[in-house]
Amino acid sequence: MATTVFLGVAGLSVPTFTPAFAQTFAFSSVKVEGNERVDAPTIVAYAGIERGAEVSAGALNDAYQRIVGSGLFETVEVIPQGSTLVIKVKEYPFVNVISFEGNKRIKDEELAALVKSQSSRVYSPSTAESDAATLAEAYRARGRMAATVEPKIIRRADNRVDLVFEITEGKVVEIERLSFVGNKAFSDRRLRQVLETKQAGALRALIQRDTFIPERLDLDKQLLTDFYRSRGYIDFQVMDATAEVSRERDATFVTFTISEGLSYTIGGVSTVSEVEGLDAAEFVAVQKIRTGQTYNPGLIDANIARMENLALKKGLNFIRVEPRITRDDRNQAVDIEFAIVRGERIFVERIDIEGNATTLDQVVRRQFRSVEGDPFNPREIRQSAERIRALGFFSDAQVNAEPGTAPDQVVVNVDVAEQPTGSLNFGVSYSVASGTGFNISFSETNFLGRGQALSLSLNAGTDTQNSSFSFTEPALFGRDLKFTVGAYHRTSDNDYAVFSTTSTGFTFGIGFPLGEQSSLDLTYRLSREELYDYTGDSPIIQAEEAVNGDGVLLTSAIGYSYEYDNRITGLSPDSTLLLRFGQEIGGLGGDTKFLESSLLAVAERKAFNEEVTFRAIFEGGYIHSFGDVGTRVTDRYFGNGKVRGFEPKGLGPRDLGASNQDALGGNAFAVARLEADFPLGLPEEYGITGGAFMDVGSVWSLDDTAGFGGAIVDDGFKPRVVVGLSFLWKTPVGPLRFNFSKAVKKEDYDKEQTFDLTVSTRF
Repeated sequence: MATTVFLGVAGLSVPTFTPAFAQTFAFSSVKVEGNERVDAPTIVAYAGIERGAEVSAGALNDAYQRIVGSGLFETVEVIPQGSTLVIKVKEYPFVNVISFEGNKRIKDEELAALVKSQSSRVYSPSTAESDAATLAEAYRARGRMAATVEPKIIRRADNRVDLVFEITEGKVVEIERLSFVGNKAFSDRRLRQVLETKQAGALRALIQRDTFIPERLDLDKQLLTDFYRSRGYIDFQVMDATAEVSRERDATFVTFTISEGLSYTIGGVSTVSEVEGLDAAEFVAVQKIRTGQTYNPGLIDANIARMENLALKKGLNFIRVEPRITRDDRNQAVDIEFAIVRGERIFVERIDIEGNATTLDQVVRRQFRSVEGDPFNPREIRQSAERIRALGFFSDAQVNAEPGTAPDQVVVNVDVAEQPTGSLNFGVSYSVASGTGFNISFSETNFLGRGQALSLSLNAGTDTQNSSFSFTEPALFGRDLKFTVGAYHRTSDNDYAVFSTTSTGFTFGIGFPLGEQSSLDLTYRLSREELYDYTGDSPIIQAEEAVNGDGVLLTSAIGYSYEYDNRITGLSPDSTLLLRFGQEIGGLGGDTKFLESSLLAVAERKAFNEEVTFRAIFEGGYIHSFGDVGTRVTDRYFGNGKVRGFEPKGLGPRDLGASNQDALGGNAFAVARLEADFPLGLPEEYGITGGAFMDVGSVWSLDDTAGFGGAIVDDGFKPRVVVGLSFLWKTPVGPLRFNFSKAVKKEDYDKEQTFDLTVSTRF
């Protein structure tokens, strides 16, 4: 009988064939050789050859492939020998240890969690290759496109091997250039500010967003689309987004090809009711949209939400508002008709939440305005999803609705992925006013998974020490009611005052929204203020140090603060307005009786294709004291940080008769600040822009000082005027602002400061 031999090495090659003179075989027995751990019946079962049955050459090949496909054997031979079929195998070795070599940027523990190969298990070349690809992908996600991973084995005794992944990490593939094709309305510089992906800059070693991650392109496309649509470009499209890697594979050039279209405004606005007995005029009253506004999908959606909420307040379920849009291309306007219609009768059967290993279900559920059994509103579900994402507790949050157990029921599925919400920080700070300081702080925004915020901080500067504690419950009694409690302890002994102070206090408050863009906070404060170790000779401060015999005053005060902020809804992309007004009344016990009022107004607008930001800020405060105890130097305003160009306590009323001409502060202050931020023409990736400002303000008004002999005080309203230039630098530690200023109008006793370095803050 002629012999046909099937020879192959599992995972490395396919079987080769010698010439066959017989086309069929029949075996009375099967002999298995070389197996140690896998028993012979199992191997015969993989082969699938029946005793005595005629077997073709193709069937033998299939048997070979089935044994190889089991993944248990390094080599397989299927050899017909007369009436006996001999199957020779060499089993894969067991994995002794798994190790990683060449890795510096990713630790062994993190890499080990990614691989499927395991020690004390059978070695599989295909699994090892798959693991290598997974590890390379992990490096690619961190911008190391040139990283390579090669699995290798080191053979040991007893048919065991060590599996080693040899890693060549390569360099970070940075975004060398982000460019745009097709943009006319906005510059490349402005559009780059929109993207999550950033160009590599001077601080590329610290900034992680300059690495190329292909998956981020989809997010960037959506961000560009949202940016243009909110500015009226209803036809905007991202035609293409390409990334080209340099020949050295150490840099990437990303190009977005876009089609802007034209910007449209709101044309005619009308409202009709298609529900019998429902008056459309009632719904017009809650609309906040007018002809001539820039078309913005968010603006339309916000007005629909107001109208549908009105229907709910009137007890009308299943009322929907459909926007019917008609384009007027000649006038570049969009006519909008809000149609009030009756929607489908669909109810929320249940809300299922998955993935929240730490966060309690109730924290997610309270982001929904709907509960089980309520009418289903797709718009409300979308808004709930946005509120869940805005919590900042989850790296991803998906909210979807699917059919329930009945045609009129839906199930809302919430799938979230937890992310770290706590931080422990150690830092060093510096300011021109207070010098170098050290701080340690702990914060947790999702304390015990309840959505509560907890923070502790300790700060020690050259002349000051501060410690504070705060706790916030965002949903007291399960309602949209914020409760806060805090405590602080501060001491100071600095060069700008020849006295020391200690302040210890306890506060708590309740806050709640008044509308879409407004809120009200109610607060209570109990504090102990001590003024001591005064070394000067001002009779005014001497008298204030001697109050109550020891310079200690207790204050018990209640207050309120109203805030209006149109940034909450984000419906005006190129202009914002913030208003804050508050008052605090002291006298509910304690030693002090006063009324303190404060006001802050900030208006901001972008111009010149949003390249330049103009900002106008007005801030003021006034303290009116009652009773026998007036204000002290520790209570009054000094304008520190309010009017630039002066040292701390460098302007305002001053005891000119004292040897040190001690600053006294004032019961009133007011300042108007005009600012402009603009590009300097430097590469945007450096994060350096310019600014110009003018501050006009004053600190004035003291209680009666006539009874203090030797005190020479001018506490009249005398405006100071300061002009200056700024350099703003976005760094990993925060946006730094370098101010160079000149006081063009001041008093002779004022103390100027022509340079200041601060961390730029947003109101």
